[in-house]
Parts: sequence; C-alpha cells; structure tokens
Amino acid sequence: MLAWRTFFSSLALPPALLILLAGCRTDVSGQYEYHIPGLFGDGIKVGSINETPLDTSLIFSVIKDIAEDKFDEVHSLLVYKDGKLVLEEYFEGHDYDWQGDNFWGPEFQWHRDSLHNIMSDTKSITSALIGIAIDKGFIINEKESIFTYLPGYKAYAIGSRKEITIEHLLTMTSGIEGNEWTSSYRNLENPIIKLWMCEDPIRYILENRMVAIPGTHFSYWGGNQILLGEILKNATGSDVENFAITHLFEPLGIDNYIWPRINDGPHDTAGGLELTPRAMMKIGMLYLNKGGWKGKQILSERWVEKSLTPFGNNLQIKVPGRRSWRHGYTYSWWTKSFEDEEKEMFFAGGWGGQNIMIIPGDELVVVFTGGNYSSVPPPKKIMEKYIVRALN
Repeated sequence: MLAWRTFFSSLALPPALLILLAGCRTDVSGQYEYHIPGLFGDGIKVGSINETPLDTSLIFSVIKDIAEDKFDEVHSLLVYKDGKLVLEEYFEGHDYDWQGDNFWGPEFQWHRDSLHNIMSDTKSITSALIGIAIDKGFIINEKESIFTYLPGYKAYAIGSRKEITIEHLLTMTSGIEGNEWTSSYRNLENPIIKLWMCEDPIRYILENRMVAIPGTHFSYWGGNQILLGEILKNATGSDVENFAITHLFEPLGIDNYIWPRINDGPHDTAGGLELTPRAMMKIGMLYLNKGGWKGKQILSERWVEKSLTPFGNNLQIKVPGRRSWRHGYTYSWWTKSFEDEEKEMFFAGGWGGQNIMIIPGDELVVVFTGGNYSSVPPPKKIMEKYIVRALN
C-alpha cells in the first residue's frame, strides 16, 4: 500500500538530514563488528546479542551481506529478544519518491532518527487505534455496522453493503470492489491511486460496487482502512492523529512522526504514516507484551489475540511474488507459520520491505525498513533463512 508525503511532487530533504553521524555506519571492510544498541531513555531496554540463545554467526553473516548490497535495499534491521533490543543496524539506501525510477528519491545513510515511510504497516497501527476506541467505549464492538459511524453516508447502506461491519474492514473482507494487487502502483487506474484523485475519498470507496457478500472474500485494498479512519474520527469526535497521540503515541513515547492527509482530507490510515524504526519496534513490543507497556494496559489482550488469529476460516492468501509464503490475515495483521521450525508469527507488512515481525513463543520482535518497491523485498527471506534458524 502506498504512502505519500507529497503525492505528485518529488521528495527533497535538507542536506543536513542526509548525513549520518560518524560511528553509526556498518563497517563492511572486513569482519562485521557488532555493537550493543544505544540506551537513549526511550523506554527500550538494550542488551548484548551474545547473551541471547541466538546463533550470532547467522545474524552477523546476514548483516554483512546486507551492508555489501547482497539483499538490495534494506535500510534497517532491529532485533528485540527476551526483553531487550540486541541488534540495531542502519544501511545506505534510497528514500521514497513516487515519481522516481524504482520509486526512489535521494540516496543516503539511514540512521536511528530517520523517519521512514512505513507503508501498509500503517494499517496495523490503525487497527490498534480501533481496538483502543473499543476498549474506551467510543465504539461498542467490531461487529457494528460501519454506517453507525458514517452518518453522512447512510444513503450507501443498501443491499449487501449495509451488512458491512467494522470487522469486515479490518480483515479486508468488506466485499467492496477494489484490489491493489491487479496493477502497478504507477498505474493511475489502481484503486488506491484513484482514491488520491477524489474530492471525497470516502464517497469514492463506498460508491464502488459490491462483488462479494461481506465476510466471505479477501481482497487487498487500503480503502477499507481509510473507512476505518473516518469511523474512528466520527466515533471519538477526535482527529485521527490527535487520538493516536493521546492514546498510543504519547504512552509509548513516540514523538517523531509524520501522518499525512489525503488531499487535505482524511488521514492516510492505510499507508501514510512515517515513523522511526525504534518507534516501529515499540509497536511490536506492545503487541508482544499483549497490549501492556510499563505496567499499563494500552491495548486489550483480547484485541492482540484477534491480531494473532486469522479471520474466520481464512484461506491461506497467496501474495504475488512470494511463492514460499502463504499467509493468513487478521485484524490488519498478517500471520505466518514456519512448519519446519514449528513457530507461529504475525506481522505488519508494508510495500518495499517495511515489517514488524513478532514470534511470541520466542519473545522476538524484528523490524525492517527498506526500499524494494520494484522488486521482491528481502525481509521475509532474511527472516526465514537466517533469523528463525538462529533461534534453534
């Protein structure tokens, strides 16, 4: 799913932001030199990877390969194991630009404070906000009709469309026509691109015809999460970003972000959020800890459990270009089973290689950012071939 700080203009950053402080680069001149992540008082405990059961030979070898461009555009890799951040590495790569070749903007050295376009990982954060709104009583539950919270669009509550619930939006099973995987994100006919050309994105989404009974068919389209953002705004009486600040970002100590709007309208709750990798890690830690953070319950355990469990009898979804991966889809999170290792994972996945990957049974969270917008992103291969094996 796309995210756009500026949709039809190139991304230009001040030169000062493109320079990494000395000492943050990965040494690729020879053997990889490991450093314990820095302790910055941001709520993330740190430790040495050498004190974990991880096979460091596998971890260090993949870091060296990434730094030597053997995995294309990986911009960061962070590993949190057994309660501590034990690996934090940043690499050179291109920023995102919708108009650029391969969707690339300027190339620079990514670092700890770099905001990264997290693409569809935004959907998983939007899901968390819906869960919080339910926990706090703004929304009764996810089984409610979407039109309860779309008062200006009740005229569209006809036929099978009136049966769409919040849960159907969360699980991409609304039945509304729209599939981002049928054409390139460069194609102006892609439904998520067309959405950016509409004066009223909410109306555009609801005017699409119904192609399935709600809850019976999965179709990947961020229009579902855009509707969730509008529902959140109407249910809480708060701007989506302000709600996120109060109930998620401030409690987690996240103060560096950009959350753009679609043509000065609704926030891009499907793919527009920009975060640092450490902020992404905090989201992963929150879910690993069953919604708890520093002794407070930010998100209910029930909602986290929903994010672990594929919706209904969800078919294993084949994502284009990922032959070895069959997925389930939950409340805007993906699931994956590693049959050989008997491990269960759920993860947020964003175009280009943005991932928050969580294996609860091993107390593990792994964060990737990247820029592989025109090729198959490598995080899943790295996860399967190196990190999961390093757990054994």
